Amino acid sequence: MLDVILPIGSTLHQAIKASGVLQLAAEIDLSVWRVGIFGKLKSLDAEVRDHDRVEIYRPLTADPMESRRRRASKRHTDGS
Repeated sequence: MLDVILPIGSTLHQAIKASGVLQLAAEIDLSVWRVGIFGKLKSLDAEVRDHDRVEIYRPLTADPMESRRRRASKRHTDGS
């Protein structure tokens, strides 16, 4: 967790930049990766408030529904 002190009215994008996480993890691409506050998707221009937990979500590498189907199919063929 990174704590950041920002002026009132700062945006989610400003909070992320101020945290230094973009320098720590060069693979983060905010034009593609989604962001949120406390598990709720937000836009980069959303205003952050005191004690907000800012989150950056990686893109999914697999379709969750397809992954569930494969696991279910495997269970049926394994006899489990």
